[in-house]
Amino acid sequence: MIKKLIQHGNGAALVIDKAILEMLRITNETFFELSTDGKNIILSPQNTAQREDDVLESLRRINAKYGDALARLGERG
Repeated sequence: MIKKLIQHGNGAALVIDKAILEMLRITNETFFELSTDGKNIILSPQNTAQREDDVLESLRRINAKYGDALARLGERG
Protein backbone atom coordinates (compact mmCIF):
# COMPACT_ATOMS: atom_id res chain seq x y z
CA MET A 1 0.00 0.00 0.00
CA ILE A 2 1.43 3.36 -0.99
CA LYS A 3 0.38 6.47 0.93
CA LYS A 4 1.16 10.16 0.60
CA LEU A 5 1.55 12.60 3.48
CA ILE A 6 -1.00 15.39 3.75
CA GLN A 7 -0.47 18.92 5.08
CA HIS A 8 -1.48 19.30 8.74
CA GLY A 9 -0.75 22.76 10.12
CA ASN A 10 3.01 23.25 10.00
CA GLY A 11 3.57 19.49 9.86
CA ALA A 12 2.44 16.51 7.88
CA ALA A 13 0.07 13.63 8.60
CA LEU A 14 -0.36 10.11 7.31
CA VAL A 15 -3.94 8.85 7.02
CA ILE A 16 -4.33 5.22 8.10
CA ASP A 17 -7.25 3.26 6.64
CA LYS A 18 -10.04 2.27 9.04
CA ALA A 19 -9.54 -1.46 8.32
CA ILE A 20 -5.91 -1.29 9.46
CA LEU A 21 -6.86 0.68 12.57
CA GLU A 22 -9.47 -1.92 13.48
CA MET A 23 -7.14 -4.85 12.76
CA LEU A 24 -4.48 -3.38 15.09
CA ARG A 25 -7.08 -2.16 17.62
CA ILE A 26 -5.84 1.41 17.29
CA THR A 27 -8.05 4.32 18.31
CA ASN A 28 -7.59 8.09 18.40
CA GLU A 29 -6.49 7.63 22.03
CA THR A 30 -3.65 5.19 21.21
CA PHE A 31 -0.11 6.35 21.97
CA PHE A 32 2.70 5.41 19.59
CA GLU A 33 6.43 4.95 19.85
CA LEU A 34 8.11 6.48 16.83
CA SER A 35 11.58 5.21 15.95
CA THR A 36 13.79 4.75 12.94
CA ASP A 37 16.46 2.38 11.74
CA GLY A 38 18.03 5.19 9.72
CA LYS A 39 16.05 4.40 6.59
CA ASN A 40 12.53 3.50 7.73
CA ILE A 41 10.04 5.04 10.14
CA ILE A 42 8.78 2.51 12.66
CA LEU A 43 5.46 3.36 14.30
CA SER A 44 4.53 1.02 17.18
CA PRO A 45 1.24 1.32 19.07
CA GLN A 46 1.75 1.29 22.84
CA ASN A 47 -0.74 -0.47 25.04
CA THR A 48 -1.78 0.86 28.45
CA ALA A 49 0.30 -1.69 30.34
CA GLN A 50 3.45 -0.63 28.48
CA ARG A 51 2.79 3.05 29.19
CA GLU A 52 2.24 2.27 32.88
CA ASP A 53 5.50 0.30 32.94
CA ASP A 54 7.30 3.24 31.31
CA VAL A 55 5.88 5.66 33.90
CA LEU A 56 6.79 3.35 36.79
CA GLU A 57 10.33 2.96 35.45
CA SER A 58 10.66 6.73 35.14
CA LEU A 59 9.41 7.19 38.70
CA ARG A 60 11.89 4.58 39.94
CA ARG A 61 14.80 6.40 38.29
CA ILE A 62 13.64 9.80 39.60
CA ASN A 63 13.21 8.42 43.10
CA ALA A 64 16.65 6.78 43.01
CA LYS A 65 18.28 10.03 41.91
CA TYR A 66 16.21 12.63 43.81
CA GLY A 67 14.43 10.61 46.51
CA ASP A 68 16.25 12.22 49.46
CA ALA A 69 15.65 15.75 48.18
CA LEU A 70 11.98 14.99 47.49
CA ALA A 71 11.55 13.54 50.98
CA ARG A 72 13.09 16.68 52.54
CA LEU A 73 10.76 18.87 50.46
CA GLY A 74 7.81 16.81 51.68
CA GLU A 75 8.81 17.39 55.31
CA ARG A 76 8.63 21.17 55.01
CA GLY A 77 5.39 22.64 56.24
